[in-house]
Amino acid sequence: MKTLHRRALLMAAPLLASACSVLPDRPYQEVLRYALEPRRQGEGWRGRGRRTLLLRTLRAPPALDVRGLRSIRPDGTEEIDFYAEWIAPPAEAAEQALRRWLMDARLFAAVLAPGSRANPDLVLEGELTRLVANRARGQAEAELNFVLISERESSPRVLGQMISTGSAALPNNAPRPDQAAAAMNAALANAFASLEQALARYA
Repeated sequence: MKTLHRRALLMAAPLLASACSVLPDRPYQEVLRYALEPRRQGEGWRGRGRRTLLLRTLRAPPALDVRGLRSIRPDGTEEIDFYAEWIAPPAEAAEQALRRWLMDARLFAAVLAPGSRANPDLVLEGELTRLVANRARGQAEAELNFVLISERESSPRVLGQMISTGSAALPNNAPRPDQAAAAMNAALANAFASLEQALARYA
């Protein structure tokens, strides 16, 4: 009985070896991670406004919940790079960057975060709706939608709705991940600058 068992194992060994040989030999590919933190160039407004602004949590559609860098191929189809991603979810990172941007702009006496005990004069609600390296157009594109609300009256009043867009050139139709990330940072910075100009009249 033991002899038969050993003979069966010996016969199965080549089959097991051949089965293992068909497995793909894929080299390990490191995931590259990039920060989404556009910074404004130059100084902000002279002085500081008197009103306070509460920036609420930025929302995002399901397509922007993933961290992988998004691009549009020359044929118009969309691609998500799972080996190159943002350090944090795009909407979360964009919110932190926008709060810092508005603080540096010095338009308001303070830029508040959700949970603050201070009573804001204005509330900014927004959504990150686009952040992509559009290889079909040769540019990175960013878009945010906002609603500005006044909290000074007895009941909140909508002051306006704003769509802030920005773009930045891609170096070529097949940019490296670091080039795509840099271009998307620049596009988001231009969108922030557009929002800053729109908010100036309410400061």
